[in-house]
Amino acid sequence: MLSAVQISAEKGKAVPACLFQTMGGFANESTGGNGSGTASAACPRDTALPRLLFPALYALVFLLGLVLNSLACWAFFRIPSTSTFIVYLKNILVSDFIMTLMLPPKILSDSGLGPWQLKAFVCRFSAVVFYDTMYISIVLLGLIAFDRFLKIVRPFEKFWVQNLLSAKILAGLVWLFFLVLSLPNVILSNRTATPASVKKCASLKNRFGLQWHEAVTYICQFIFWTVLILMLLFYTIIAKKVYESYRKMQKKDHKSERRVKAKVFIIFTVFFLCFAPFHFSRVPYTLSQTRGWVDCRLHTRLFVAKEGTLWLAATNVCMDPLIYLLLCKPFLERVLCGRVRTAHTNTQAELDTRTSPNEL
Repeated sequence: MLSAVQISAEKGKAVPACLFQTMGGFANESTGGNGSGTASAACPRDTALPRLLFPALYALVFLLGLVLNSLACWAFFRIPSTSTFIVYLKNILVSDFIMTLMLPPKILSDSGLGPWQLKAFVCRFSAVVFYDTMYISIVLLGLIAFDRFLKIVRPFEKFWVQNLLSAKILAGLVWLFFLVLSLPNVILSNRTATPASVKKCASLKNRFGLQWHEAVTYICQFIFWTVLILMLLFYTIIAKKVYESYRKMQKKDHKSERRVKAKVFIIFTVFFLCFAPFHFSRVPYTLSQTRGWVDCRLHTRLFVAKEGTLWLAATNVCMDPLIYLLLCKPFLERVLCGRVRTAHTNTQAELDTRTSPNEL
């Protein structure tokens, strides 16, 4: 059915606007479709949210994310990579920073302020990089949770994944995996770009490109929910260990206990609130793009839901630096005082989450 729709579009025939939606879920989808006047009348698209509100919200995320991640990079890259935690953290910072830099093309494209060539750039490149870096951050946050889990549950054992070289290799493999996974999305968006075709990124993809995008969507869904479930398991066990340590130490400071529990779950909470809503909405939206099994009104609702939850996912580039401020004392000291410690500083002892509740 997809091939028939695409052939029809190439011949200049009118097709329902809902069948040509952006495969990346990132480019300008709010501008008018290639559909007939009848289709447009039957399925009016409200352009206020996509063209006005969402670009403004993304602009806010971009400005905050650029400032916070620049500050985080300045602080953390002065800390030697002496632990697996720092290795993963630096990779997340790089990923968040690149993700932030992919927002301006989207903002200009969605608002209609940029030329049509910019929309083609968004469809073929910046949207792909945006999603790449988002899932790189997701997996790296999962590796951090696993690292915390091992340090607390098996504090006197040393596993190979806790080796500094192993952490660097794992981080490199994460980057390589998503690069290989997403590169076809760039290559297969090889149809000729025109002012009309760039309005819907799907029209730049060939048939195999559409199928590949759908497959990538399912793979990324599997990755996210796997990481989420494992993080929930890890942090539940960590919280249990913290509670047991308090009972053994017979602490009576209940406020302090609640504070520690909040710190234990802050990363998981931010992770869930930022990324889970988007992954609930992405599959039905992608199916409506690739299968054309929904009417235009429902597709419009799916688009608005997807775009709103995608913005929520983008806010993670602002949330991560705030987490560092709350949980990482050396980072806070560098931000506030600008102090640079030497390589002899025991950064691992201060940065790593250990079994002592007061260090969480």
